[in-house]
This record gives sequence, structure tokens and C-alpha cells, in this order.
Amino acid sequence: MDRRTDGQWIEDKPSVLIFDVNETLIDVESMNPLFKRVFGDECVLREWFGHLILYSMTLTLSGLYKDFFSLGQGMFEMVGAIHKVKVKPADVEALREGLLTMPAHADVKEGLEQLKGAGFRMVTLTNSPPSKGGKTPLESAGLADFFEQQFSVEAARAYKPAQVLYHMVARDLEVPPSACCMVAAHVWDTIGAQSAGLAAGLITRPGNAPLLVPGLPQPNVVAPDLPALAAKMIQLWRS
Repeated sequence: MDRRTDGQWIEDKPSVLIFDVNETLIDVESMNPLFKRVFGDECVLREWFGHLILYSMTLTLSGLYKDFFSLGQGMFEMVGAIHKVKVKPADVEALREGLLTMPAHADVKEGLEQLKGAGFRMVTLTNSPPSKGGKTPLESAGLADFFEQQFSVEAARAYKPAQVLYHMVARDLEVPPSACCMVAAHVWDTIGAQSAGLAAGLITRPGNAPLLVPGLPQPNVVAPDLPALAAKMIQLWRS
């Protein structure tokens, strides 16, 4: 069978779940009040977040690297210039603090408990850098204990969806890519993982949906929240 025309691109039963963090596990929209205060419109958060993803990928394709927090702060000021809003140093500091302290989505702990109980190994892979001398966003959200390891793109100085990152995690865990499943709320992350030989689970949080283009890999499992995704993965890979 040609895996690249199969739609799923993977046939093994993964035992390792690799979770994206920002928006997948923790709530980016918790920063809406900051964007409402600075720009007068909380919808600007989605504009900023889209720019942040676009330019992180641009840096990787260009062979450049700046950490995600620094890039996010630069994007904040860039969006300010676009909207002709003066971004103050205190606003930038509020953004930095917000990026480090976003809460978990309400459904996440229940879903993680289901998956842990089913015997999956679980790790994270995030664009955010390690928080030197402080808590990681995952620790601040009270989720760190569910995961055996937290991986950051900082180790490879490249951003997702570069294939090297998914292979890095599989290598460090001493498993083949086919033993892993990337869980994310973003199709660009699931496509990157599947192109690297992993399975993928997509959580269709608000603002996210499958990309139904023929010839592109479709996630193995799709659900609107983590408990529903967990139930499907347990039935598919643990029954």
C-alpha cells in the first residue's frame, strides 16, 4: 500500500503520545483581556498568534532562530505598528508573563488521566523555550506531572513542523517514529508529524479544523476535546 495516498500515512499502533502545549493543552485565549486593553479588540490575539506561527516557520526555513518568547514579544510590537497602537514596555512584560502562566483548558486533565490510565507514555514538544530558573508554562498550568519529559524546539533551534524535531523526540525516547502519535490542535503540526512517520491526533478547538485536501495526510483521530480524543485513541490502539 502507498502510505502517501492512504490518507492516514501510518499503520502501527502508537504507544507514545507527544503533545503540543500552546492552545492544545493550555488556553492561549486567556490573554484576550491583554489584547482588549492594548488594541481595543481581543480578536487581535488571533492575528498576533497567526503571525507568531508564520514567522517562527519563516525563521526555520531561512536557517535562523530566535526563541519563541522573544519572537512573540517582537510580533506584539509589530502588530502594534500595523494597528498604529503604541505598545508600552509594561504591555510587553504583561505578554511575557501571560505566555508563562496560561491556564490549562478545562477538559485537559480528564483526558490526560484517561490516557495515562490506558498505559500510554506521554511527553510534550513545544515551540516555547525552557523557563530558566522558573516554572515552564506546563508547570504553571499544573499539568507537568502527567508527562515523563518536556521537549522544547530550543534543543534543535528549529520550529515545528520541521521533521528533525519529531525525530529528535523519538530518538531521545529510544522508539521508532511509528511508535509515536503527535497530539495537537493545529493541522500544520499534525501534517509535520505525519510527514516524519508519526501518527497524529487533532483536537478541533475553536478556530481549528481538518484540512481536507486530497493527497495531504489526514489525522488518524479527530475530536473536539481531549477526553473525546482519548476515548477514540484508546479504542483504536488499546482495545
